[in-house]
Amino acid sequence: MPSPPRRTRPAPGRALLAGALLAAAGASQAEPPTADPLAPARAQALQLVQQAAEAQAEGRRFDVEAGELPGRLRLAPCAEVQASLPPGYRAWGSTRVALRCVQGPVRWQVYLPVTVRIWGPALVPRQALAAGRKLSADDLQTDEVDLAALPSPALVNPAEAEGRVLMRSLPPGQPLRAGDLRQRQWFSAGSPVQVTAVGRGFTIEGRGQALGAGLDGQPVRVRIDNGRIVQGIAVGEGQVELRL
Repeated sequence: MPSPPRRTRPAPGRALLAGALLAAAGASQAEPPTADPLAPARAQALQLVQQAAEAQAEGRRFDVEAGELPGRLRLAPCAEVQASLPPGYRAWGSTRVALRCVQGPVRWQVYLPVTVRIWGPALVPRQALAAGRKLSADDLQTDEVDLAALPSPALVNPAEAEGRVLMRSLPPGQPLRAGDLRQRQWFSAGSPVQVTAVGRGFTIEGRGQALGAGLDGQPVRVRIDNGRIVQGIAVGEGQVELRL
């Protein structure tokens, strides 16, 4: 009587391969990953910031780049997310845009980081300049820089810098700002000055003696010819302006 056929077990390697193939087949039939639910709100945020930047760039070249929300952030499902800018929003440098859930079981709000770069001309050193250097026209050139990345406005007119002394060292290409320069002194205490009183529709000129150093744009006390002491603003070489 013939013996029954023997059943053989698949080799371990073949079993693993078969399992992998079945898993791959199941994965290929799975639904594709869901799209980013915040994508429409991100696009809306970029559009809002671009519109604001265009109005504030005053014809200068600009670009807007959105950052990423924290990876650990877990948001409740939301059917509609809206982007919004506060009144008086300044599209300048590092900023952010509110993304708010307006239709969902939980009303949440997060802030999308955004960087706005606005390019414009500014004075920059041709080469490295040391602190204490008295600037000349040959030290500087005009270049296009990201104005929005600066903590204070960059200087554009060479006349504002020529003859001024640097307060700190500057590398080549670093935009020059008013705060980088020692304040200009137009005259010293005891110097004779011309005093100009400016009012609505009239101007009166006279002479006087400065009672303090005349630092550019700063108030200074002056004794005028009749002995009276007035306070004006140092505006130029031996020049004081009284605004009435």
